[in-house]
Amino acid sequence: LPGTLSRPLPVPRVRDLAVAGPAVEPPPSLAHLVSADPGDRAAHAMGKAYRDVVRALRGRPGRIPDLVARPTDDQGVADLLDWAGERQVAVVPYGGGSSVSGGVEYRGDAHRAVLSLDLTAMGRVLEVDTAGRAARIQAGTLGPSLEDQLRPHGLTLRHFPQSFEFSTLGGWLATRAGGHYATGRTHIDDFVQSLRVVTPAGTSSSWRLPASGAGPSPDRLFLGSEGALGVITEAWVRLQERPRHKASAAVAFTDFQGALGAVRALAQSDLCPANCRLLDAGEAALSGAAHDGSSVLVLGFESADEPVAARLERAVALARSHGGRHEGTDGAGGREDGPDGDAAVRAWRSAFLRMPYLRDGLARMGAVAETFETA
Repeated sequence: LPGTLSRPLPVPRVRDLAVAGPAVEPPPSLAHLVSADPGDRAAHAMGKAYRDVVRALRGRPGRIPDLVARPTDDQGVADLLDWAGERQVAVVPYGGGSSVSGGVEYRGDAHRAVLSLDLTAMGRVLEVDTAGRAARIQAGTLGPSLEDQLRPHGLTLRHFPQSFEFSTLGGWLATRAGGHYATGRTHIDDFVQSLRVVTPAGTSSSWRLPASGAGPSPDRLFLGSEGALGVITEAWVRLQERPRHKASAAVAFTDFQGALGAVRALAQSDLCPANCRLLDAGEAALSGAAHDGSSVLVLGFESADEPVAARLERAVALARSHGGRHEGTDGAGGREDGPDGDAAVRAWRSAFLRMPYLRDGLARMGAVAETFETA
């Protein structure tokens, strides 16, 4: 590509960053929870935005935390906040570190030191209510671990942001994350029953209720707060049965406006696909879903209790009425997906999950590749 480098930028070594010693030391009672290792501290200095990747490659991470703490329970979080408040130490909650909005960085100069509060040692599913389809889960639980712990119960949270592998329940809550499923319940807000939050002023624990009409919900204060109001330590979340029936298809369009019309018609129908994602010609080519300049509509249906092939067939027929082309038979031919499903859907899914790694590789070559959210 024009303007790119002839060879990848090297990954900087921690010893070349000249990480200064911490400005504070933890008290003996908390020392077992705290790390001052330069590599550990540097790894907690930034998130995963494109600007963060470039800054890291250039060896300019900004202000590196003085300490990294990994509490294992609510009491540890409270004790660390109490100590930090007494010593003018800023506390930055940290989950999987996948923030793309600067949410894991300290900005300012009002504090003498910075403590990165890593919650990943709090990674357990504490209770599962199978009859009520809900679970109480610690906020530091990473996506794959969360699903692994729910799987024996036949349940799933079914919340899959692109950062799923490297992000936590607490991070999803603090950022009001959205999953990659495009219809139905996709935002983490939709799954929350109650939150437990440790703040410098005390602990807030909301009632676990199916629904309430009793005025403003305290949970809404903390959802999307980016950790500014307190540290989310656990939550009761609504679950679903794990889907047993799945079907998928990819529909190609020569006319992008026709594809938009198909998406609108699907959104306004009663079909409710689990996935309804339109790739323009560029993204379709990059993902390998199409190589002839077509746009591609990725469709997916799933259910825990009934076959979904007929619903997919209706959706494909609707897309065809807007100029779409579907030549395969997986799902849309009346059959459920096998292990791999539609080939084009397979290509898109693989590219979707690989994209963050590709972006970082391109950054090492001086190329810019980034996602822009619009509404």
